[in-house]
Amino acid sequence: MSEAVLIVEDDPVQRRLLQAAVERLGHMPLLAENGREALRVLEQAEEKPRTIILDLIMPGMGGLEVLARLREVDNQTPVIVQTSRGSIDTAVEAMRAGAFDFVVKPAAPARLSSAITNALRVSAMETRQRKTEKPTAGASFDTLPTNNPAMARVLQLAQKAAASDIPVLIEGESGVGKELIARAIQNESTRRRKPFVTVNCGAIPDTLVESILFGHEKGAFTGATEKRAGKFIEADTGTLFLDEIGDLPLDVQVKLLRAVQEGEVDAVGGRGTRKVDIRLVSATNQNLLERVKEGKFREDLFYRLNVFPIMIPPLRQRKEDIPLLVQTFIARFADNASSPVTGISRSALALLENYDWPGNIRQLENAVFRATVLCETAVLSVADFPQIQAQVEGIDPYEATSDTAVTATQSEVSFQAEREDRQIAANRPGNITVLDSLGNVRSLEDIEREVIRFALDHHNGQMSETARRLGIGRSTLYRKLKELGLEASGRSG
Repeated sequence: MSEAVLIVEDDPVQRRLLQAAVERLGHMPLLAENGREALRVLEQAEEKPRTIILDLIMPGMGGLEVLARLREVDNQTPVIVQTSRGSIDTAVEAMRAGAFDFVVKPAAPARLSSAITNALRVSAMETRQRKTEKPTAGASFDTLPTNNPAMARVLQLAQKAAASDIPVLIEGESGVGKELIARAIQNESTRRRKPFVTVNCGAIPDTLVESILFGHEKGAFTGATEKRAGKFIEADTGTLFLDEIGDLPLDVQVKLLRAVQEGEVDAVGGRGTRKVDIRLVSATNQNLLERVKEGKFREDLFYRLNVFPIMIPPLRQRKEDIPLLVQTFIARFADNASSPVTGISRSALALLENYDWPGNIRQLENAVFRATVLCETAVLSVADFPQIQAQVEGIDPYEATSDTAVTATQSEVSFQAEREDRQIAANRPGNITVLDSLGNVRSLEDIEREVIRFALDHHNGQMSETARRLGIGRSTLYRKLKELGLEASGRSG
C-alpha cells in the first residue's frame, strides 16, 4: 500500500537520493528543504504523512526543534532522523526526544528501507489502535494492580473518593495515569452509568475555553453559527474530568468557581443560568499552590478543588510496577496486532527498569507498543527497545552505519564480526571501546584510565583545560592520575 513519507533535508542531493529511495519502495514522497517548511507541509498536506525522514542539522530550525514542535501538538508520526558520522550525540538526543529510529549518512539502501518499513508498520498499527475503545474506558481498581506501597495508598484513597461526590484533585507528572484513576473513581461510584466527560484545559485556545466549558448561544461571537451545549451540560448527572486545570485563564477560573459553588452555569451570550449536577474531578501536572503564590491560580478556587487530593507517584519511584505494566501492555497489543509476542526477556526487562521514564506510564506503553508491533519472535529482547537502549547504554555509531538496523527486525551479526568492528573502532582516534578483544566488558578503572590519558594528550597536557572538559576539578584530576598510575609530571596549565 502506498503511503505518504515526508522528507526534510536541506541538501538537494541528499533530498533527491531519499526521494528516489522512497519511490522505489512504492511510497509517495513529500519534500521540505527546512524545518519551517516541514511544519507547513504537515499542516496543509491533504494526505498526512505516515512517517517522516528528518535531517537533524539544518540552518534555521533544526531537526530537534522540529521534533519538539511535533510533540507539542501531540503529533505521534514516527520520525526517522538522519545524522552524520560526527553527530552521534545529536542522534542520541533525538532518540530521547522521541525519534523512532536513526540512520547515519550516507544511509545504505537496505538500512533506510528497513527503517521506513518498520516506521510505517508502527504508524498503521497506531491508527488501528486509536480506532479501538480507549483502554481507560473500563478502568476499575481491579484492573490497576501494583506492587508499590505508595501506589497502593493512591488506590485506597481513590476507592474512598469513589464512595462520595466530593471534588477530587489528582496531581502527578504527565503520563502517570491521572485519567485512569479518574475513570476508576467514576466506574466505582454511583454515577458509573452516567456520562464521563473529559476536557484537556491545556489544549484549548484561551478564547474558546469559556464557550467549550459552559456553552454558547447562536450569534454569541463571530463563528458561533449555532447553539452549543458546554461540557458542564454534557456531563450533567455524571462526572466532569478537567485535565491540566492549572492552565485555565484567570477570567475563566472565576466562572468555574461559581459553577462549582452554585451548581449552575451561564452560556456565553445566554440570558439565564442552568442547574447542573456533576461530580468534578480535576487533574494537574503543576504545583497549583505555587501557581497560587505566583498569582496565576485563584486561591479560593484551589481550596474548592483541593477537597480530596490524590498524588500519583512517577514511574521512576515505583519501578516494581514495571513488570506488571509491561505484561499488561504485551497482552493488549499482541492481541490487537496479531503478534506472536507473549513475554519479555530478563535482560530487556532489566533495561526498562534501569530507565527513569520521564514520560511515565504513557512512555512505557508507547515503547512496548512499538516493540510488540515490530518483534517477530515470542519474547521481546533488548534489541526491540532501541530508543531506551540508546539512552541507557548509548548508541554505537559504527554498528549503526551497517545494513543491520537497530530495530527489532535486524539479523544478528556474528560475534567475530562484532569483534572485528570493535577492533576497527578502537583504532580510530577518540574512540573508547567498552568490550575487550574477547567480548567481555572492560573494568571501569581501565576505561577511566584510557579516557583521562586521551584527554590529556588531546589537550596537550593542560591540566586546567583537561579537568574542565572532563567535568571535574584539578585536584580531582591529580588524585585520579595518582590512583590510576598515570604520569602527571610535566603537566601544566
